[in-house]
Amino acid sequence: MDKFKKIRNASLLGVIGNLFLLIIKMIVAVMFGSSAMLADSFNSAGDIFSSIMTFIGNKISSKPIDEDHDLGHGKAEYVFSLIISVIMILFGFMLIKDTILNIIDKNNFVFSKWLIIVCIITIITKFLLFLYTNYLSKKFHNILIKANSKDHLNDVFVTLTNMIAILLSTINIKYIDQIAGIIISLWIIYAYFKILIESYHVLMDRSISLEQKEEVIKIINKYPEIVKYNHFNATPIGYEYQISISIFVDGNLSTFKSHEIADNLEKDIVNNIDNIYLAVIHVNPIKKENK
Repeated sequence: MDKFKKIRNASLLGVIGNLFLLIIKMIVAVMFGSSAMLADSFNSAGDIFSSIMTFIGNKISSKPIDEDHDLGHGKAEYVFSLIISVIMILFGFMLIKDTILNIIDKNNFVFSKWLIIVCIITIITKFLLFLYTNYLSKKFHNILIKANSKDHLNDVFVTLTNMIAILLSTINIKYIDQIAGIIISLWIIYAYFKILIESYHVLMDRSISLEQKEEVIKIINKYPEIVKYNHFNATPIGYEYQISISIFVDGNLSTFKSHEIADNLEKDIVNNIDNIYLAVIHVNPIKKENK
């Protein structure tokens, strides 16, 4: 499918771009002893891992329904997003610990124009990757590519913080590089914690939002033949939902007519509400006097 092919290509592009950034960041971080640049380089290492997980998760989630998976493999996206998030949060805490140790040991870095050049290269590269993955995220509503997109944009601000700290170090602001390293680490933790929570909710079969549920109810209310409804259930499959509803119609209606109402309702819900790919409507007769 076009969707999975484009997401796969975006993942591979992310690996290549971040590998390049990791190499140049690590070189200048070690050469000039910058804690902020070191944190930024670890961020790129995490991005490589994230892109690889996106590639694997996308490959699994693209598999069709089979005998063992009646609803497909869509939740693989969220399993891998959860894995990525946990590992990157641990990375963030490790970087904070190392930066604090640098402050205690009074390790200072040497300013160099190469630190600024690497920051500029990173900002341009990451912004271009953000534009591409953000486009795919909006087009395909895929949480893995959405996570990558947010990560690319976050990295623009992370590296901008790094560059500002490097420039401020030229006027001898004490520990500014280490402080920037801690800020970058906290940003990593915050960004991935949000993705972790989103993935957790889907894996725990969180229902559709109240706003979407109200949209479904509005569509149901457009059918005067429907006396009432109950058993409204929603199950997330990947980024989309399958919903099921029991409706009650006049028992005097023909079987054909009552099922025609259900079929039309299913089509209306799927065609008019984003992220609902399947609606299953159960029809029950009700006595006319019980309306």
